[in-house]
Amino acid sequence: MSLIIRSVTRQDYDQWLPLWDGYNAFYGRSGPTALAPEITKTTWQRFFDAYEPVHALVAESEGKLLGLTHYLFHRSTTAIEPSCYLQDLFTNEAARGRGVGSALIHGVYERAKIAGSPRVYWQTHETNTTAQSLYDKVAERSGFIVYRKIF
Repeated sequence: MSLIIRSVTRQDYDQWLPLWDGYNAFYGRSGPTALAPEITKTTWQRFFDAYEPVHALVAESEGKLLGLTHYLFHRSTTAIEPSCYLQDLFTNEAARGRGVGSALIHGVYERAKIAGSPRVYWQTHETNTTAQSLYDKVAERSGFIVYRKIF
């Protein structure tokens, strides 16, 4: 399979949206719990706003998008260089197990190096064991537990 990892373009929207919807459905955000359309619209627009630290890569093969990843850069109190947070990663079901996820992660690694960021990190749900088998090959577990409070 010929695979290209590249930045998303405005022309990708019709193929990006089903991947985005699939990602959100995987995490229980579909039907009555779906994200508000304004969130999807704003997320998409941020990829093309030079003042936003949010970016998107897609995996393409033979003109079809097989996966996506969204990442952002932010400051830290423990480093001068920016940190890179890989926020979303998704491949369509037919492409799973074919190296698409790994290629997207490595695409983020390359963009982070170019931006001067020495650290890429992400989180996944504890039940997502399939993804964890990939993540264990391309990164190390930090040992940190995530806490949150939603208002």
